[in-house]
This record gives sequence, C-alpha cells and structure tokens, in this order.
Amino acid sequence: MSYFIGLPQWQHANWYPAEIKPTDALQHYAQHFSSIEGNSTFYGLPNATTIQRWNEEVSTDFRFCFKFPKSISHDAALQHYRAELNQFFERIAPLQDKIGILWLQMNRYFKPEQMGRLRQFFKQLPEGFNYGIEVRHLGFFDKAEQERSFNRLLLEHGVNRVMFDTRLLFQHLATDSASQEAIRKKPRVPTHVLATASMPVVRFISPIDIRLAETALDQWAKKIIQWIDEGRTPYIFFHTPSNQQSPQLALRFAEKVAQLRPEIPALRLWSQQPQQASLF
Repeated sequence: MSYFIGLPQWQHANWYPAEIKPTDALQHYAQHFSSIEGNSTFYGLPNATTIQRWNEEVSTDFRFCFKFPKSISHDAALQHYRAELNQFFERIAPLQDKIGILWLQMNRYFKPEQMGRLRQFFKQLPEGFNYGIEVRHLGFFDKAEQERSFNRLLLEHGVNRVMFDTRLLFQHLATDSASQEAIRKKPRVPTHVLATASMPVVRFISPIDIRLAETALDQWAKKIIQWIDEGRTPYIFFHTPSNQQSPQLALRFAEKVAQLRPEIPALRLWSQQPQQASLF
C-alpha cells in the first residue's frame, strides 16, 4: 500500500445498506478501507474471542491502529503501568501482522515537563511494532525548545507524531448537537505538519458540511504524496461530527490523491452512501 486510509469506527447506523448486519460490519468495512483507528482499546481490551474474529474478518493487507488503554495514558499518566502494558500486548498478539500503528493519546494535562516519563515509556516498548503519539498540551506546540525537545525524542525512538487537524471544526462553528459535541471534545491545537518516523499519522475532522474541506483536502493530498515520495507510508483517518459523513469525506480525499497519482487507486464506497454529485 502506498498509504493507508480509514475512519474512526467501522460501524455506524447510517452507513451501510440494510442487508449488512452489524455483526458483518468490520468485514464489509475492510472491503473498502485499508485501516481503522482502534479507539475501542482506549476504553477496554477486547476478549481473545473478539480478537480472533477480527483477525478472520480482514485481509492480510488491512491494518488496525490500536490506541493504548487510557489506564496507561490518562489514569496512570505513564507511571506504574507495567501490568496493563503487558496485558495489552498479550491480547493483541494474534493480530501482530495486521497492526499498523500503536499509539498513545495523551490528554491536555500531560505537559512537556513530563517528557522523562515518555522517554522511559518508549524504552519499555517491544520491537516489531510501529508507534505513534498524539499530544494535546499547548506546550508541545510552542515552536520553541519544548516542542523541539519533544520532536527530538520522537526522532530518537522512531515514534510517529500523530497530527490531529481540527482547524475547520473551529473555523466553521455550527450549532447542531453533533457539531457542538465535537467542539467540546476535540482538541483545539495548532496543526504542525512533520514526520518524525516512517509512518506519519494524520487525523482530520471536517464540519458536517464537508464541502468546506475542499482546500484542506487538496493540501493533505499533496503532503501525503510528498511523504510517499520520501519512502514513508502515511496513515490518514477521517472524522466528521457524528461521523455520518466520514466515508464520503475519505472518498473525496482518495479521489484527490488518485488525480495527482493515477497509479494510486481511489476508494469505492457501498451503495447507500450519497453520490458525489449530490454533495459537490
């Protein structure tokens, strides 16, 4: 794969044709997308039976990008986490060949002054996986020594900096309930675009009116191609408030990449999704 593309979930009440059962959602999703944000592991580990089922429902080219449990990143704040870390790796072990990125999402209370904990955490991680981290404290975006030290740490350990582009969400404030919830929950941080390892990760959220994302999608398509040309394998995931429009947003992006590089095929979506002409 030149790059991997996906959504924050594989199941949504308004996505698939009626004949697709909820139990078949992952298998159906994986026929159209090449990766998934594994956000469920942030809240709790799936049991061994579920892991085995996931393994059977996707092809060898599909990549899960699991998030480290919040018991490690948030509750323990990267302290006294050894048992939880071992359990996490033991549980996901059957999927190792289908794992793209394992990533930490730190909350806004985790400060640059605590980078020593990050250094120790990175030293504990087993080889054979690719890692990423998303930070939300504004000190990591100061374009000064704090951010430079953070980026040097990631470069030293080969950890990908996860970029969450929320700019459009806050530039086009909407009053509907889904948008208001997204505005409350998503981080309002600068978008600093850089690759600190071989698999840069982008999370992109658009307003519900995805037509507002056209220019930003053009910019990200060019950046993804630049990274590919550098020999990297980017991952990009698409969000919208409530995520109902996320598949169509991802499709639009994939079309832009394919226009720039015809040898990279665009997505195809299931029939229930609205046609492009109705939105653009």
